[in-house]
Amino acid sequence: MLIKAAVTFNKGEEFVIEEVELDSPKDDEVLIKMVSSGVCHTDAVARDQLIPVPLPAVLGHEGAGIVEKVGNNVKGIKAGDHVVLSFSSCGHCENCLTGKPYVCEEFNPLNFGGTMNDGTKRLKKGNQELSTFFGQSSFATYAVVNSRNAVVIDKEVDLSIMGPLGCGFQTGAGTVLNGLRPEFGSSIAVFGMGSVGLTAIMGAKIAGCEKIIAIGGTPSKLKLAVELGATHTINYREVEDVVEEIKKITGGGAHYTVETTAVPKIVNQGLYGLRVLGTCAIVGATGDVTLNVQNALMAEGKTMKGFIEGNSVPKLFIPKLVKYFKNGKFPIDKLVKKYDFEDINQAFKDSHEGKVIKPILMIE
Repeated sequence: MLIKAAVTFNKGEEFVIEEVELDSPKDDEVLIKMVSSGVCHTDAVARDQLIPVPLPAVLGHEGAGIVEKVGNNVKGIKAGDHVVLSFSSCGHCENCLTGKPYVCEEFNPLNFGGTMNDGTKRLKKGNQELSTFFGQSSFATYAVVNSRNAVVIDKEVDLSIMGPLGCGFQTGAGTVLNGLRPEFGSSIAVFGMGSVGLTAIMGAKIAGCEKIIAIGGTPSKLKLAVELGATHTINYREVEDVVEEIKKITGGGAHYTVETTAVPKIVNQGLYGLRVLGTCAIVGATGDVTLNVQNALMAEGKTMKGFIEGNSVPKLFIPKLVKYFKNGKFPIDKLVKKYDFEDINQAFKDSHEGKVIKPILMIE
């Protein structure tokens, strides 16, 4: 079928909305009429080839839409269902079989390799095949996805803002709720007030943390963090020593820290801001960091651990987040700004410049 999609032809170039051809779903796949898609930093780094996704490609990996057709072998999904699209996993490796699809042994080729689970592609422009991203390529009017990617959600919620639950929002909340699992009454400090950091704040409130410290450099985002559950804020532009400020607030250091910025200096702050036996969650795609292992980690029995996609099993975790949203405990509507699909390049520009927390492209 002919659809419209935002195509990335070459490294760093702007998205171009083109008419492309989408193949029909196979037996284990689902055809989705896209309603919206979140804009994520991972799409930008794929466009700019910091992650070497084969080009040309149709990016987008925070899709939300309505099921139009299901393959013969698909169970639990039917036409008319509202779905959020999440990351790809194989379903048969040891990690998938033990409930850890977020560290699927095939995660990188399935999500960044440009093909579907069977190694083939579904999109083309003329004679040129186009790579798929995260098994969904949600920057398009329609998408074909493996049934493992599609999570059925409650039809009563606003589907248009649900897409980021497939990646960014589940990463922040899941890092806290599934990964760290903080004890009731514990303390946590979150570095970076983007969509991941702010949903981590929400997760910490849900978990019952007593002291929730939001750390960032934009007053408006720190104010929003308080609305979402932060008990304290630190503006790193105004504080001489962030680590000492954390220790003052917590009486010796936080039980947990969440680092979302990928800035080496802040990674160290996340470690030194912990108390003895504390845990630092690394969420940002971080490069080389100079680290004194004795002082930052070993001497006080601390842990530094990486978390991917919030350690989530999407088909279980995303519906839980939707319930929290309905109950007013996960107010993701405060993070989003909607853009017309045709304004995709402006949405990316505004996101890069920090003018918006989570852009959502309205595709329907």
